[in-house]
Amino acid sequence: QVQLDESGGGLVQAGGSLRLSCAASGRTFSSAVMGWFRQAPGKEREFVAAISRWGDTDYADSVKGRFTISRDNTNSIVYLQMNSLKPDDTAVYCCAVKTRAGPDDPYNYAYWGQGTQVTVSS
Repeated sequence: QVQLDESGGGLVQAGGSLRLSCAASGRTFSSAVMGWFRQAPGKEREFVAAISRWGDTDYADSVKGRFTISRDNTNSIVYLQMNSLKPDDTAVYCCAVKTRAGPDDPYNYAYWGQGTQVTVSS
């Protein structure tokens, strides 16, 4: 069993930055692919970024060059550094563990955290 706890969200002006953290408990963290997803009101949950146990990363086209995912396996934390934020980035951001092979689709992830709200004002 894995439990995930996100933090670091808040209200920021367009162009600003935030760093989200996802603290994990459980023995599988160091070997798992970890992902960040977001869900805006009235929209489906969408993939943001993922990182493998070796540090290989993948990003949604909408955040490439602006967001950076990283992980600290010693302390079981995954980070999402978000720069040059836009109003369209406003959403609840959640982290999750990839439990099935395949694309970075929410259906291949599990153990979702409660999420942290990010609001970007124009």
